Amino acid sequence: MRAVALDTVPSTPAVVEIAAPRPEAGELLVRVAASSVNGFDAATAAGYLQGMMEHRFPLVVGKDFAGTVEALGEGAEGFAVGDAVFGVVMKPFLGTGSLAEYVTVSAGHGVAHVPAGLDVADAGALGLAGTAAFDSLAALKVAAGETVLVSGATGGVGALAAQLSAARGARVIATARPGAEADFVTGLTGADVAVVDFTGDLDGQVRGLAPQGVDAVVHLAGDGVSLAGLLRPGGRIASTLGLTQEAVEGRDVTVHPIMADANAQTLATLAGQAASGALRVPVTATYPLEQAEKAFAAFGAGALGKIAVACS
Repeated sequence: MRAVALDTVPSTPAVVEIAAPRPEAGELLVRVAASSVNGFDAATAAGYLQGMMEHRFPLVVGKDFAGTVEALGEGAEGFAVGDAVFGVVMKPFLGTGSLAEYVTVSAGHGVAHVPAGLDVADAGALGLAGTAAFDSLAALKVAAGETVLVSGATGGVGALAAQLSAARGARVIATARPGAEADFVTGLTGADVAVVDFTGDLDGQVRGLAPQGVDAVVHLAGDGVSLAGLLRPGGRIASTLGLTQEAVEGRDVTVHPIMADANAQTLATLAGQAASGALRVPVTATYPLEQAEKAFAAFGAGALGKIAVACS
């Protein structure tokens, strides 16, 4: 099969021919129709995860997938050959990723059915970013009427977090540069979001909108300690970037470190919202598998939203 792989790290992902995987006990073999590029994939290629997770070479990258079940390993339950599925590769090692024509995944975690009405390209870009956004909002316990600052709203996670915050009835403040970035965010969320320019006086802009401080922050970009300073006393900040409670010691704020847990229930909830139109998956460009290097380059250049990859 064709796959996007690394022979070593750090290196640039390249399309290679390797043997297709076979499902082990409890696994599904999925023919991948669509995937996407995530920060996790870029970090893997850059060598940032060395020493943190086992690397198996040639290392096929990719976390998101959507496609069709081709075969079931012994004891795999809940799915049948021909089912349309999507999710996130959740294995404890790196090497058998989803930017390929086939992937094997556990039937028990990280996979759910694709509901009617959800486009396969959107499903292939939803799993990891959607889960990170969903888990951030769940940890923050955002309630209607609260003010939420989404720092990094132009990325895949941020664009989804801004929508999910607005859906909870929150007042959303989102960071984006004026122009195309701001238009992208408001195009997803409409009048439910106020956009602030993070290249300017962020503190002054946010305080102008929330003089007493915001209730919650979704930290996806920028300096977490500085962002925590924009919270009201008793405020909360969810961080996917490693911010810890110790980093804000002495302040009356709570830090929630986020590690996305792509369980079936969360995936099904996100898929249902996307299928109904309540949540828009922010795919802004799609590349064929053969042009995966261009997809990674676009991601690294700061492309808006999600970069999808058509795998078959």
